[in-house]
Amino acid sequence: MYKLMQLLVDNKSEAKRPIIVSRAGDVANVYMRGIIYEGEGIDAADVLEAVNKAGDAKTIVFNIHTPGGSVFEGREIMDIIRNVEAKTVAHIGSLCASAGTSIALACNEVEMSDGAYFMIHNAQGVVAGDKTQLRKAADNMEKIELAIVNDYTQKTGKTSDEVSSMMNETTWMTAKEALEHGFIDRIASAPKTKNTFNIASLEKVPEELSNEDKEPPPIEDKPAEQEPADAGFFMSVANENRLRIAQIV
Repeated sequence: MYKLMQLLVDNKSEAKRPIIVSRAGDVANVYMRGIIYEGEGIDAADVLEAVNKAGDAKTIVFNIHTPGGSVFEGREIMDIIRNVEAKTVAHIGSLCASAGTSIALACNEVEMSDGAYFMIHNAQGVVAGDKTQLRKAADNMEKIELAIVNDYTQKTGKTSDEVSSMMNETTWMTAKEALEHGFIDRIASAPKTKNTFNIASLEKVPEELSNEDKEPPPIEDKPAEQEPADAGFFMSVANENRLRIAQIV
């Protein structure tokens, strides 16, 4: 089970939350919370609907709380944000990891609460086949990763080698560190919010976030002939993702 699927299963008890839009004068707030995945958390269709609800707001603040998800769904969301006429601001109040970081950087400005975390790492995926198919998949993975590296170099001014080195190490950054490295523009005065995702499947999770993680829902004893409750969900996700070359989480 690779990491995106593990995130989905570990957080299945979290009901899909609608993207909430609030408006105060010329400023609209869009609250995006969940795993980045079509139909399961933060998805492009919901983000587009939220932007439309924001109407003629001059500034849209995207409040992002996510452990990551699908790189392809994430890039579709980035495209939506980049085409917004209003000024766009990403606000990170707790956790912005993996594919979520590129979404944040698609905004004109990025701010982050002290105590929140920002994580970048390499693109990841699963593939099966012979040596030719595996080499082709690796080549495709590198192309996907180059796009992500480009997101980061454009924002930070770092070289691609510097960014790649940070991604290789799976780098978790505090607000101060993200600011020092150029990934965000400022540290927000708003207090951090609590992380409620189970992110045990991610690498090098800071102890502070690890302590906040919720335990996976307990597995109830069932008769041997009854299929586990999560099995159908797991298989549907597995079948769908065989059509995708790579995911980042």
